[in-house]
Amino acid sequence: MHDWNRALRQRLLQDPARLPHALLLSGPPGIGKQSFAMAIAHRLLCATPGSDGEPCGQCQGCHWFAQGTHPDLHRIEPEVDEETGKQRPEIRIEQVRDLVDFFALTAHQRGWRMAVIAPAERLNTAAANGLLKTLEEPPPRSLLILISHHPRRLPATVRSRCQQVAMPIPSRSEALDWLAAQSVPADQAANLLDEAGGAPLLALALHGDAARSDRRARCLTALAGVRPEALLDLAAAKEFLIETHGWLRRWLHDLISQALTGQVHFFSTHHADLQRLAARADLARLFALQSRLDSDARILTHPLNATLVMEGWFMDYMDCFRVSS
Repeated sequence: MHDWNRALRQRLLQDPARLPHALLLSGPPGIGKQSFAMAIAHRLLCATPGSDGEPCGQCQGCHWFAQGTHPDLHRIEPEVDEETGKQRPEIRIEQVRDLVDFFALTAHQRGWRMAVIAPAERLNTAAANGLLKTLEEPPPRSLLILISHHPRRLPATVRSRCQQVAMPIPSRSEALDWLAAQSVPADQAANLLDEAGGAPLLALALHGDAARSDRRARCLTALAGVRPEALLDLAAAKEFLIETHGWLRRWLHDLISQALTGQVHFFSTHHADLQRLAARADLARLFALQSRLDSDARILTHPLNATLVMEGWFMDYMDCFRVSS
């Protein structure tokens, strides 16, 4: 678990008996939600935690946890498709049925039974509906943790049955100190952290990926130049559409922020381009496109429609500058 999340864990675990039956951890990618959930699980599954609230590291539960084989901890994420070798776009109802069966069993150590679902917004409709009974009638000493980058994409019926926890984003100094401890050069860390929206784990993931850096440079050059051919080439690269969607969202955020406040948050090295474009952009169209990027994002997981949707977004992006040019 990361230092910036320790105070939150301490508050939640002050009295484990008063924990809610379900937590919904929300926040952007790269701030440590997954490790926080596992730290909660480790503490509750430890038979003899220390006076400081840390797991003992010596009991059978801690040994199982360290090996990733604890029988009272169940984890759900999108499965890997055996034919393609890639992760499926959705969490399926069969996985939730396995979870319901898991909670019906008695805990091996007569303690807690826990499950972690991540990312929860990938639950398909049937899976989300299948989860409701467990949320409405939880077994005793059970805890279900849902992790979500986009909690509004979860059905309201699921969200309302969980205690929602907004995970903290570390301060800039905390994040830069952590990146320095991971051996990220200081002259790169600040720009990486800007692109990651202040999320240090995401900044670390961006560091050292040369192929991704090249794709990012091509995408930002195309967006800055508002060049149709370059933008449509990006839409044709099906395997990177989700990545391109993320850059487009951040670029729009910076354009709107530049137009309204004169500040940018993600792409400070392109500040001059953003200033130039913001001065001639139709702000209403930028807001409308930003809204569509959020509401239609799920379509990117359906390969038959994804390229057409991305092409439409880029056409709308170009239209944002035609009115006043």
